[in-house]
Amino acid sequence: MQKEKNTYYISIANGEIMRSSTDSPWNFKVEATDEEITALRELFNANYSTEWANFLRAHVPYVQYHYDRENDQYDSRMEQVYEMIYQLGDEEAKQYVKDIWKKE
Repeated sequence: MQKEKNTYYISIANGEIMRSSTDSPWNFKVEATDEEITALRELFNANYSTEWANFLRAHVPYVQYHYDRENDQYDSRMEQVYEMIYQLGDEEAKQYVKDIWKKE
């Protein structure tokens, strides 16, 4: 039995997932099950926590960006976010991800 998918609107900058296209500005439209949208929400939540750690690290000038484990975690999660957007998104979302990653 296939699970029901709902339409969601995703704002990358503030990690918002909305059911209405008029609530706030959004970047991507996706069709997702409850489980899929929960997984996406968990990625955004994890990155929010990492952003706070990065904010604190930013005040330690001798640690460079490319040597910082938290930045690697953040970047990895963002790749996962875009992969989910590619899998769940409409044609415009898929094309955007193809363009930024040259997906075939």
